[in-house]
Formats: sequence, C-alpha cells, structure tokens
Amino acid sequence: MAMKESKQPIVVKRIVKKAAHHGGAWKIAFADFATAMMAFFLVLWILSTTTKEQKAAISEYFNNPSAFSGVSTAPSQNQGEGSGSAASIIDFEGAIDMAPESPQSVLLDPNQIEQVAAQQELQRLTAFKESLEAAIDQNMLLSSFKEQLLIDITSEGLRIQIVDKENRPMFDLGSNHLKPYTIDLLKELGQLINQVPNRVSLTGHTDARPLTGDYSNWELSTERANAARRMLIEGGMQAEKIGRVVGLAETVPFDKSDPNNPINRRISLIVMNKKTDAAIQQDSQLPPSELPSLLAPRMID
Repeated sequence: MAMKESKQPIVVKRIVKKAAHHGGAWKIAFADFATAMMAFFLVLWILSTTTKEQKAAISEYFNNPSAFSGVSTAPSQNQGEGSGSAASIIDFEGAIDMAPESPQSVLLDPNQIEQVAAQQELQRLTAFKESLEAAIDQNMLLSSFKEQLLIDITSEGLRIQIVDKENRPMFDLGSNHLKPYTIDLLKELGQLINQVPNRVSLTGHTDARPLTGDYSNWELSTERANAARRMLIEGGMQAEKIGRVVGLAETVPFDKSDPNNPINRRISLIVMNKKTDAAIQQDSQLPPSELPSLLAPRMID
C-alpha cells in the first residue's frame, strides 16, 4: 500500500497550435495598384488638357529624347513682372526647362518640329543604308555588283547609283535594252526598296559621246531611266512609289574631268526624304509658265 502512495502523478501537456496571423504583403500589392491607377488617371487628365501640337511634341520627345537637348519651354504667361525666372524642375545641361507653376508640356515652334522630324528621317534613312549595304554583302548577285553600286546620303535622301564599267555595261551600246544581269540586279533592288515607305526618284545619265541622227542622249537617258523603273516594279516594288523619272543626258557627269568615262553612264535612284517628295509634288501643281525654271538639272553633291 505504501508503494502505491509513493507514485508521482503524470502530467500531460497538450499544446494547441493556432493558425499564424497573416502577413502584410497584400498591403504592398494594394499600394502598388493604387499608385498605378493614380498614374494612369493622371496621364488621362494630361491628355485631355493638352493641344494637338503639344501631344505631337510629347510623342516626338519620347521617340527621340536626345533631339530635344537645348529646347526649353516658353515662359509662363501667369508669371508677374519682376518675379524673375522660375526655378527649373529639370535642368540638366540645358535639357528641358519647365516652370513649376506652368503645367504646359514642351512647346516647339514649327521650325523646331520640322528639324526634329528631319533628324529622325535622316536616322531612318541611315539605318536603311546600313541594312542595304549588309544585304549587298550577303546576296551573291548584289555582291558581284558591289563596285558598281554607289550608296550615299544626300540632301534629297538616300541615293543609290548604278554605274557602268568598261567591260560590264548596264545597257547595250547606244540603246535602252538592259543586259540580263542588270535586270536581275534591278529586281533585287526593287524588293529591298519596297521595304521602306518613301517614294523614289529615277534619273538616267549618259556619257558625252554624241549619237547619230535625231536620237540624242536626252532621249537615251530618259528611256534608260524608264527601263530601270519597269524592272524595279517587276521585281516587287510598288508602282505608286515612283515619284519622278527624268533623263539628264551628259549634263551632270560623275567624272567631270573625263566626260567620256564609262562611270558617267549610270542610273541614279534616290529614296526621297519628305522635303524632296513634297517639292516634287508642289512642282507638278504649278502652271506651265513656271515649269521651265524647274527643269534645269540640279547638281547633287
């Protein structure tokens, strides 16, 4: 009996585990969502209060911010006399300078907008020139004509000149009949040029050797330019991309020191920029009395 009374009681501890309290991660997600919605409605408000010109300027800035270096906004009309210039929000090496009391976006005059557009177009034509040169290197047919393809950027746009060589002319002598390899070359170029939206101008040139009879270098250069136009279209270039086809005979030689040099016999193809294209369209709308002054050949350096 004494042994039974000496036993120690057994205590059983039962631990009840409760679910952990949820964290605060949802608060961060909700805060991000609220911030994004606020920014979204702020953008909608800005778009509803800006003019068409201001929206165009904002679009140009985001497409090419570097082109706006040095451009500043007009002073606020609400700024009183003697208040001095307002403190800049952004003032980094003369970039965009905006007064805090003026909610207007960057204001550009028409000349500045035109300069920005011209700079962007020059960049696109330069990029197309690089891709065209790369295609010439990779294409077996085009690479065989590499020495006869002269590509450069001019004030009128991207110029591609196909010149004659002594032993490999583009046309039969004194004729507008294309050589078979010239046809293949023009068809390949037509596919490449069709990749850009710009319209093109075609000009035919000859050397100074006179032709017999009433058929002169003027007719020959014009007919050769038209023959090139037909092959470009047959190769895949859209017909409506042709903006001008002219023949200048021997008046604009490539080699001015030797008018009879075969390199003077060439087809000049210009992927026109907007300024040149607009000038051509404007010329076509002038009355006949004003056309003679426009027909004089223009030197392209």
